[in-house]
Amino acid sequence: MSQRGIAIMIGISTAILVAAALYLARSIFAPVAFAFFIIALVWPLQSALQRPLPKLLALFITLIVTIVVLLVLVSMTAWGFGRAAQWLVANAARFQTLYMQGAEWLEGHGLYAAGTLMETFNVSWLIRFFQSVATRLNGMVGFAVVTFIFVMLGLLEIDVLQRKLASGEAGATGRKLLDASREIASKFRRYMLVRTAMSLLTGLAMWGFAAAAGLDLAFAWGVIAFALNYIPFIGPLVATLLPTLFAVAQFESWQMAIAVFAGMNVIQFFSGSYIEPRIAGRALAMSPFVVLLAVFFWAFMWGLPGAFIGVPLVIAALTICEQNEASRPIARLLSGRPPADA
Repeated sequence: MSQRGIAIMIGISTAILVAAALYLARSIFAPVAFAFFIIALVWPLQSALQRPLPKLLALFITLIVTIVVLLVLVSMTAWGFGRAAQWLVANAARFQTLYMQGAEWLEGHGLYAAGTLMETFNVSWLIRFFQSVATRLNGMVGFAVVTFIFVMLGLLEIDVLQRKLASGEAGATGRKLLDASREIASKFRRYMLVRTAMSLLTGLAMWGFAAAAGLDLAFAWGVIAFALNYIPFIGPLVATLLPTLFAVAQFESWQMAIAVFAGMNVIQFFSGSYIEPRIAGRALAMSPFVVLLAVFFWAFMWGLPGAFIGVPLVIAALTICEQNEASRPIARLLSGRPPADA
């Protein structure tokens, strides 16, 4: 075998081993990755507070602000799904009747396998879905505690580490790592700023559309759309499918449900595919295929936290690739920029 073939085999084996390690040790790696992400977001606040205030007091204020923001987001999400679950339980009989009618209609047209599938997705399946969402939110408490500890320790050490790398203690590699870290942190903050602005715009638009369509829980659907928009592709899909299912039960009309689904998808497409790329600019440009792959891959590796942080991890990886001449073509290939800009 040639040297190039051996190098390729070693690279593939290394990638497989690294992926296996990330999966098996996800209880450690996932909180650490989230901690780095949060530190990159809140470090400007910590740095600004450290100038007039003692370091520990600045750290305390930064942590309190971070916890309050996260609690507000989690509470809003839990409230939105809670309201939908209450409506579902109150109208369970209506859902069951609609599902049975759908199964009978499919069987009447000779689609027995489809009818069996319809019976599988009955109202109990929907109830279990909302229960699983609530369970996952409760399970995030332990994850949040571990992440909080890493964030606290990281904020205490980041300025010391930054000075060491800037002074050249780690050589030229350390300076390159410092430059890459600063660029990654800047892109993380821009990504979250853009994502938050688009989530807010999408949530308001979904609320307004649901209210105009006469859909119950209009504000709850807006809140859910706002929260789920932080997870590309998967979040917007769920945020449109759930109101559509509820519209079927409320209006007892497939035509109205299709109109709701179409209207909400137009909102999601306009905000995600037209406005957001223009706001994000070339710095955050990525191929849609890479974004989708990142969401599914990291969701498989780390579950819900992985789906949320998958795109930032790819942003970090592409930024590191751009810093090295040998790997720069990979970053250009996977970016969403046209050849002239790349």
